[in-house]
Amino acid sequence: AGAKDDTFNVLDLAEYTKNRPWWRKIFAPSSGSSAEKYNVATQLVIGGVTGWCTGFIFQKVGKLAATAVGGGFFLLQVANHTGYIKVDWNLVQRDMNKAKQQLKFHSSGNKMPPEVKSRVDEVIIFLKKNVILTGGFAGGFLLGMAS
Repeated sequence: AGAKDDTFNVLDLAEYTKNRPWWRKIFAPSSGSSAEKYNVATQLVIGGVTGWCTGFIFQKVGKLAATAVGGGFFLLQVANHTGYIKVDWNLVQRDMNKAKQQLKFHSSGNKMPPEVKSRVDEVIIFLKKNVILTGGFAGGFLLGMAS
C-alpha cells in the first residue's frame, strides 16, 4: 500500500538534436535578437567570453604576423645590402604613382558598391538589435587583447 510508483521520462538527446540543431535555433534568419532570447547577464557573459577568446587569438596571431613581416623586411634589407637583391627604384616609383592614381580615381566617388552597402546595413541592424551582446563582446575583446 505504501509503494511508490517511480516513473521517469527519458529524453533521447540524439533524437532531440536531430530534430532541433542548436545552430539553426541561434542563427536562423527568423531567430530574432539575442535580447528576446536571453537575459542581460547571459548576453554579457556570452559576449564577454567570445570577445575575450577572439581578442586573445588576435593578439597571438598579431604578434606572430608582426614578427614574420618584420623578419621578412629585415632579411630583404640584409639581402639588398649584401648584393643578393637589386631593387629597381624607378619601377617601384612608377608602380606607386599608378597605385596613387587608382586610389584617387576610386575614392573620388565616395560611393560604396551596393553589395557592400547592404552587408554594412545588415551589420548595423544586428548591432542595434544586440547592443548588450555587442558591448560584452567589445569589452571581452579588449581584455583578450590586453592579456
